Amino acid sequence: MSFATQTLSGSKPEQYAQLVAQARALIQGEPDRVANAANLAALVYHALPDLNWVGFYFYDGAELVVGPFQGLPACVRIALDKGVCGAAARTRQTQRVADVEAFPGHIACDAASRSELVVPLVHDGELVGVFDLDSPRVNRFDEEDQQGLEAIAQAFLDALQ
Repeated sequence: MSFATQTLSGSKPEQYAQLVAQARALIQGEPDRVANAANLAALVYHALPDLNWVGFYFYDGAELVVGPFQGLPACVRIALDKGVCGAAARTRQTQRVADVEAFPGHIACDAASRSELVVPLVHDGELVGVFDLDSPRVNRFDEEDQQGLEAIAQAFLDALQ
C-alpha cells in the first residue's frame, strides 16, 4: 500500500487536523511502536516546513535510546537529566524551546538546530519515550504547533497495546 503526504491547506489548526487524520490512517490497526514511529517521523518530516530532525527516542528503563527518525544521524543515548529530551521525559511535560542555545544543558546533536519541541510519550502511566522535533529556525514552534504535535503523539500512543 502506498501512502503519499497530502498537501495541507487552511489555517494552521486545520492543517494539523488534516495531518493528525493522516497519521491516524497511517498507523490504524498497527500496534508495533517501531513501525508506527518510523512512519510518523517520515510523515511529519515531509509535511511540515522548517524541520531538520523529527523522530522518537524510546525509554529503556534507564535512559532514552534513539528510535526511528528523519534527518541527520542523532545522539544515540540521552540521560533523563540531559537536554530538552531528557527534560521532557523527566517532567513528563512538553518542552517548547524557542532558542536551544539558551536552554541549559542543551545537547547539540545537529549544530544547525536552533529551536526544539519535545513531547513526552506516556502510556498507562509509564514513560515510553519522547517525540522530538528540531528546526534550524529560532522560535519555529508556537502553541498551535505544540497542540498539533501533541495530538500526533497521542495517535502514536493510542495505537500501542
